[in-house]
Amino acid sequence: MLGTNLLKHQSKPERIADQAWEHLTGAINSAGDSVKYTARSARRTGSHLTSHAGDRVGAVTDEARVRASRAYDALAGRRPGLPWGWLIGAGLFGAALAWAASAASRAALARAEEELPASDGLEFVDVDRANSPVRVDTT
Repeated sequence: MLGTNLLKHQSKPERIADQAWEHLTGAINSAGDSVKYTARSARRTGSHLTSHAGDRVGAVTDEARVRASRAYDALAGRRPGLPWGWLIGAGLFGAALAWAASAASRAALARAEEELPASDGLEFVDVDRANSPVRVDTT
């Protein structure tokens, strides 16, 4: 009698929802182990998907937070700071490149000196006059 009184006071959508729930639980109980296995695999798959979704949402949230902060600073009239990390990195890269180029040129000059024959009797020629030796002024 108690159950019938409660059903009389329910609205029609509540009665339909209760009947659907009873039908669903009856179908699951009659299906047996195969439904339990399917429900278990669905739970695992759902858990896997939610963990990946959480990672993606976290990354998107971080990006949104950075963009909102930059937009707020722009609206407040504050200029963005210089990217010091990139500037220092570019300076270090340039210094390393210059060091490598100077080391390579020194090595090439050393190899070129080894290949040239040593000549002690060099004669210098005056450029203004065609066939005259260079005069050294000691004044």
